[in-house]
Amino acid sequence: MQTPYEWAMGWRYTRAGRTSQSKGLLSFVASVSAIGIALGVAALIIVLSVMNGFQRDVRDRMLSVVSHIEVFAPQGGTLPSVERVTEQVMHNPEVIGVAPFVSVQALLARGDDMRGVVLRGIDPELEPQVTELASSINQEVLNQLTPGSFHIVLGKELAQLLGVKPGDNVTVVAPSGQVTPAGVLPRLKQAKVVGTFDSGHYEYDSGMAMMQYEDMQRIFRLDAPTGIRLKLKDLHKAPEVVQQLASSLTDPLLLRDWTMQNRNWFIAVQMEKRMMFIILTLIIGVAAFNLVATLVMTVADKRADIAILRTLGATSGSIMAIFVVQGAMVGVLGTLAGLVMGLAVAYNIDVIVPAIEKVLGFQFLPKDVYLVSEIPSDPQMQDIAYICLVALVLAFVVTLYPSWRASRINPAEALRYE
Repeated sequence: MQTPYEWAMGWRYTRAGRTSQSKGLLSFVASVSAIGIALGVAALIIVLSVMNGFQRDVRDRMLSVVSHIEVFAPQGGTLPSVERVTEQVMHNPEVIGVAPFVSVQALLARGDDMRGVVLRGIDPELEPQVTELASSINQEVLNQLTPGSFHIVLGKELAQLLGVKPGDNVTVVAPSGQVTPAGVLPRLKQAKVVGTFDSGHYEYDSGMAMMQYEDMQRIFRLDAPTGIRLKLKDLHKAPEVVQQLASSLTDPLLLRDWTMQNRNWFIAVQMEKRMMFIILTLIIGVAAFNLVATLVMTVADKRADIAILRTLGATSGSIMAIFVVQGAMVGVLGTLAGLVMGLAVAYNIDVIVPAIEKVLGFQFLPKDVYLVSEIPSDPQMQDIAYICLVALVLAFVVTLYPSWRASRINPAEALRYE
């Protein structure tokens, strides 16, 4: 099948540049434009992949502590019937794990040190079904959380702040006191520390502790758990499952999925991604507009060729197509080069960054400062496809005006001084 001459001429002009004897793949100006597009595409792929990686790592660490969905009673009350609510939520095919919990704010005291914490009551047998954190805790530690033992597991950072270790005792101070003839006195209970957990998330490691939920019911005078925690087959369907459960539960309960618990953080990340995409797209835009200079120079240099083609019967549309092909070729080559370069860096960033750190002699993300000490990367095909599409569209759009100007050249005027 014969290639249309518009394609052949466009590719020839792309290679030849201003001199037909040039043997390079691209002319100098076209090469600069292609390199600019490639750098813009690669930068976008790398930056968005790293941002996706950070979002994934923080989300996974957060979900090791937070369940996919929580169903709880309003105003800090208790569930009217744990069995009925459990049976109703298990009818949803997306739910694969259910565990009761008690969640209250309390104070932990050790000597003169006192810390406010979120105290979570769990069922040691069912909790591993809904959170990764319970699965990561030593099973011997979980086995010690038995009813009536009043044992407690502290976050690693919280234990350091209080200066306690397994075997020490801490005092649990309930926020609501009891009325006595001497006035309102806080309720106190000694609890033995049997272990610590490390979720990798400072907020939880420094401000959360866990006990057996029946012990917490006794301390805080509750007659039932305050809610149940759910695990889903697909965590991304949590908002949809919340809507389904809201219409199927018979009791007036509140539902909260994992995206609601950290809504501000997720909104900030998405906003940052959009802004970075817009800013880095300007790099591609600048490189794409360099194509205008390339095509303008080519049109000025090829005025005689255009005139000859017109006298041989080429239409204005064919002339325009030649230069559109030339600009599109530069855009395609630049986009493909940027795609390869971006993916090569994104998939090997765990090797590249440590090598750079070793050469420069410092660490980009010190462990004692940042939550994530290694730069993660998570290339997503949706982002990559959108980046390539934007680059190709920009490269095509900027070729239209110079190509249209080429199609308007008058053959007689162009050949007058030849």
